[in-house]
Amino acid sequence: MIKLLKPSASFVSSNRKMRLPPISLLKEKNILFIRGSMILFLICVTIQIHFSISSIPSSLETLPVEGHFNYDEVSHAAKDFGNRYQHHPVAVLHPKSVSDIAITIKHIWQMGPRSQLKVAARGHGHSLQGQAQAHRGIVINMESLKGPEMQVYTGNFPYVDVSGGELWINILNESLKYGLAPRSWTDYLHLTVGGTLSNAGISGQAFRHGPQISNVRQLEVVTGKGKVVNCSEEQNGELFHSVLGGLGQFGIITRARIILEPAPAMVKWIRVLYADFSTFARDQENLISAEENTFDYIEGFVIINRTGLLNNWRSSFNPQDPVQASKFNSDGRTLYCLELAKYSNLEETSALNQDIKNLLSHLSYIPSTLFLSEVTYLEFLDRVHVSEVKLRSKGLWEIPHPWLNLFIPKSKIHNFAGEVFGNILTETSNGPILIYPVNKSKWNNRTSVIIPEEDIFYLVAILTSAFPSSTGSDGLEHILTQNKRILEFCETAKLGVKQYLPYYTTQEEWRTHFGQQWEAFLQRKISYDPLAILAPGQRIFSKSNTLLMKAVGM
Repeated sequence: MIKLLKPSASFVSSNRKMRLPPISLLKEKNILFIRGSMILFLICVTIQIHFSISSIPSSLETLPVEGHFNYDEVSHAAKDFGNRYQHHPVAVLHPKSVSDIAITIKHIWQMGPRSQLKVAARGHGHSLQGQAQAHRGIVINMESLKGPEMQVYTGNFPYVDVSGGELWINILNESLKYGLAPRSWTDYLHLTVGGTLSNAGISGQAFRHGPQISNVRQLEVVTGKGKVVNCSEEQNGELFHSVLGGLGQFGIITRARIILEPAPAMVKWIRVLYADFSTFARDQENLISAEENTFDYIEGFVIINRTGLLNNWRSSFNPQDPVQASKFNSDGRTLYCLELAKYSNLEETSALNQDIKNLLSHLSYIPSTLFLSEVTYLEFLDRVHVSEVKLRSKGLWEIPHPWLNLFIPKSKIHNFAGEVFGNILTETSNGPILIYPVNKSKWNNRTSVIIPEEDIFYLVAILTSAFPSSTGSDGLEHILTQNKRILEFCETAKLGVKQYLPYYTTQEEWRTHFGQQWEAFLQRKISYDPLAILAPGQRIFSKSNTLLMKAVGM
């Protein structure tokens, strides 16, 4: 017979003490454990990031460069003309040679995909939305680049060899000593060669000579693997065309050979006004399509709700009919100005005047608004710098510039003008609004720049400045809202618009921008910068980009 023994009092007491804690208490302990683990993980990550960043300078200091890295004075490399974005690098390289740039990029290439270090080439800092900045990366000050002196070659096919960090104004001054000059320009000349060739470089000569990227014979490029490559149409042609208009994605332009032509001595500079957009556009298109004699420079701009316009011109331009000009009243209408130039040498004055008279006779501008000026070729090309000096003296240069630059097909320009100039931009713009057509036939379709499909398309550049403290129509938020409305209208109306100096924040937007050219652009990236080291400020690729990682087998 088995007896059941009762547990002793001490055993019962002990068993009660060993009973499992309540579920709520377990949950609380688990939560505390998880929180503690997360805090520990974040501390470790922070330490790792800090260690990684702090170790970057020491690895750079071992590189055998002729120039130097600066780790303290980097704030200037986090600013640009747009004055809206500030991304600080860990270092700024001031190269003395192309080798300095190649050594630096090759070092980062050899660090592999685990390193997040990236490189941006910075010229004169005229980018608009941080495109030449490199957050926690390295900015290369291209204006520090030293190399062979600028060389002008005369002869039947003249050209000039220049550094990628050279300013176009310096090229003009040097080439004029030989009676020569580049054929294609930007409106503002205090920009670097590498900067404009990475985009396109366009002005009123583009209808005849194409953009600046259509006037280059040869380039020296440092790729995203740190290789120094000479390229041209015939030699390494794929890289040559990739880099031109390539937004800095495939290589850094360290040297360029620019086509030259005989330079004129003087310029007849003309402005006339139109009240009707259709007439204005028709005259522009006829002028750029003329196969024989026409003007050498053709641009237009929009004048919205601005009075006293002709009086403002009188200091620089002479009215051809002073009596009629004095009676002209804009009445706050939207007007369209056609700006023209005819180049000449001093001995050609009589024939030139007759040419201009004949050309103007075919235009349908408001007769009382013909204004003319005669200036030197240098004064004409460097005209924007005069405005810069005035704006700097008033503290109005280094303010936000939320510019919007668009390429618009000829067939859609009237739709665009009707909505944008009629309904969206209804107040005086604090900056010029350019609008002029160019011929697609003058653009090389092998380059990376993206343009509309039609034979003629327009550049529309809304070059507005914003006052930082303003909440009105000249304030940043108001202008950005206007820009957004314009882009939304273009998309909704299916105008086939392409951005010039494009800015997007997602890769899907970039894919849409490139359209059918996206796959070719991606393949070029894989070939020349597979780790996405270059030009991170464009926000097209990142080092963790899955497309690139798969393509290079990582």
